[in-house]
Amino acid sequence: MKQQIAHISLVVDDYDEAIQFYTQKLNFKLIEDTQLSDVKRWVIVAPPGSTSGCNLLLAKASTEEQKSRVGNQTGGRVFLFLFTDDFWRDYKNMVANDIKFVRDPSEEEYGTVAVFEDLYGNLWDFIESKKNA
Repeated sequence: MKQQIAHISLVVDDYDEAIQFYTQKLNFKLIEDTQLSDVKRWVIVAPPGSTSGCNLLLAKASTEEQKSRVGNQTGGRVFLFLFTDDFWRDYKNMVANDIKFVRDPSEEEYGTVAVFEDLYGNLWDFIESKKNA
């Protein structure tokens, strides 16, 4: 048996502003943007260099309940984990692109890590694992 998680759904306010943030600020690649109805699109983005594995499905909030979760899908806990092969290169680029870091870089047992917010306030761990070295 073989299974994998293909996408993680991230609830957003607006498709286009989310696409712009992820592709312009974080340099993600727009994998797919398909119109499904007058109000619904299938939008997938992925980090640069990601050739397989889990991607983000940007899902526009359509109900008041969903809108209340935008930016806080996990009650303020770090929600997503972005790994890199060169922490300082990418960290400097992210700072230059006005990414807001809420926890400064630190050296941990498992690698170099910092925490940043996406455009809605979701928290991300940004990590270069010592396993990559």
